[in-house]
Amino acid sequence: SGDFDGIIAMVERFFESDIFFASLNANLRSSVLCPECKGFRLNKESLSAKINGLNIIEVTNLRIDEALEFFRNLEKTLTPTQKHIAKNPLNEIIKRLGFLVDLNLDYLTLSRNTATLSGGEAQRVKLATQIGTSLSGVTYCLDEPSIGLHPAETEKLIKILQELRDLGNTILMVEHNEFLIKNSDYIVDIGPKSGNFGGEVCASGSLKEILENENSLTGKYLSGKLKIEIPEKRKIKDFIKLKNVNVHNIKGLSIDIPLECLVGVSGVSGSGKSSLIFDFILPKLKEKINIQQAFYKKAFQEIDDEPQNLADSETLDSNVSGDIENFQAIERVIAINQSPIGRTPRSNPATYTSVFTDIRELFANVTQAKILGFTPARFSFNVAGGRCEKCKGEGYIKVEMQFLPDVYVLCEACGGKRYNESTLSVYYKDKNIADVLNMSVDEAYEFFSNVPKIKNKLSVLRDIGLGYIKLGQNATTLSGGEAQRIKLAKELIIPQNKKTLYLFDEPSRGLHPDDIKKLLQVINRLIDNGHSVIIIEHDLDILKSADYIIDIGIGGGDKGGKVVAFGTPQDIAKNPASLTGKYLKEKLEELNAFNRRHRVSKGH
Repeated sequence: SGDFDGIIAMVERFFESDIFFASLNANLRSSVLCPECKGFRLNKESLSAKINGLNIIEVTNLRIDEALEFFRNLEKTLTPTQKHIAKNPLNEIIKRLGFLVDLNLDYLTLSRNTATLSGGEAQRVKLATQIGTSLSGVTYCLDEPSIGLHPAETEKLIKILQELRDLGNTILMVEHNEFLIKNSDYIVDIGPKSGNFGGEVCASGSLKEILENENSLTGKYLSGKLKIEIPEKRKIKDFIKLKNVNVHNIKGLSIDIPLECLVGVSGVSGSGKSSLIFDFILPKLKEKINIQQAFYKKAFQEIDDEPQNLADSETLDSNVSGDIENFQAIERVIAINQSPIGRTPRSNPATYTSVFTDIRELFANVTQAKILGFTPARFSFNVAGGRCEKCKGEGYIKVEMQFLPDVYVLCEACGGKRYNESTLSVYYKDKNIADVLNMSVDEAYEFFSNVPKIKNKLSVLRDIGLGYIKLGQNATTLSGGEAQRIKLAKELIIPQNKKTLYLFDEPSRGLHPDDIKKLLQVINRLIDNGHSVIIIEHDLDILKSADYIIDIGIGGGDKGGKVVAFGTPQDIAKNPASLTGKYLKEKLEELNAFNRRHRVSKGH
């Protein structure tokens, strides 16, 4: 008993004392700016302390390159006594900021929330921290540190890694970048292929030994014995006109972008590539296409186009302005990024690409299934009837860990097979539906070789280098690169009659040159079908294969946001203003030299 202090006070106590209650009701709360400190986090007394007119919050809101300049200038304004007092901390600050600049993070603010950093940015911040500690005898394991880096930035990264090595450390890195591999002291090439056909050391040793080893697929690409050919350039048939675009660091940009072509967008980190493509072109085109389709649907009742759905991340920000003209040739715009194809065990490559629908229909036509009265729905793990009811067809049971991430454990009833015993009693050839879901794409391709409808869909996944993934592999276990390629495969499996503009964000991430070759072949099939493709990319093999390149820069942040160069890869290579052009020129000269040697060896 006692006084009741009100519902608000009671709920606040629950939020403070019960983590489980708080997590369940997090969607009932929202964060608002603190009216007292205006988001600065500190009280008035702390904010009253200033150095050269700036308080600590104002300093941390500077970009890293601005902060470095601020502290370098500060050093010049100090009295001898002040210099003596500030010497050690000031030197440390300047040194650490310098490391961040060297790792091409100069466009970030010091106050940037680490949760908003990309994987590559977060990894480079950690690297800068390690260099600053000057530790030795440490083994660093890096997962593709070159991700998201322009070739010029990769050169700087190599110097940083060599500095770490020279301090007495060991660096192990998973990498596909040609520059990093060529600058490694020792290379281990694993293969020969992917999945069950990989896992062996095909070659190891110095760069020279790898180049000379006939068992090394990587070595063959590095030496030029294998190469990605430059396709014949397409002529411009049509284009969209971007007018006076203002988005983040891009101010007043206008440019014509060719359609029914492969257009590469290049530039250093933070130059404005993603802002232009995903913060302006994607939402603006979707908005205009929806308006156009609504108009035609009203004027001509027989036209029944569904409006394109805009995700929250695909709506035009109020601070973004500009227009797109001559867009009528595009009926659909799709972003093929590295976000998951699903977030639960229910999603997998078979269901996402619709090949599972055909497989279920095939099983329903088996004699045993007809006797039992099973329809295709019986072989779905998403509906009651044929699925295991203990796990509801997931194969795993989700265990909620309250304030820790949820954990999935194998279902004891079905052993992870998703189905009940009667469903699993139906066999096509010598496999039941669970066995099929456990097959790799390559295995399923051979197994269904006499079923063209299924075989043709699986061949697309194989063509794009995904023959090793399992049909029923949980979407949560797929990498970003795998998810992106599955989305691309779906576009080819389900032919699109509408003229589509595809937007890619660095599809080469995590890909070996041999996989990039396959990726380009599939992308070119889309274009040959009358679609258009714009790719944000740093990989020189993809850029050299583009019909046209838009090079944005020349730096990141305020130093970027401008079109430095536009044209064919050969045009970019000849442009002295283009940083991308410098490296593209080297790549094209390397390819030309190989072709000359090849012609001589053939006796031409």
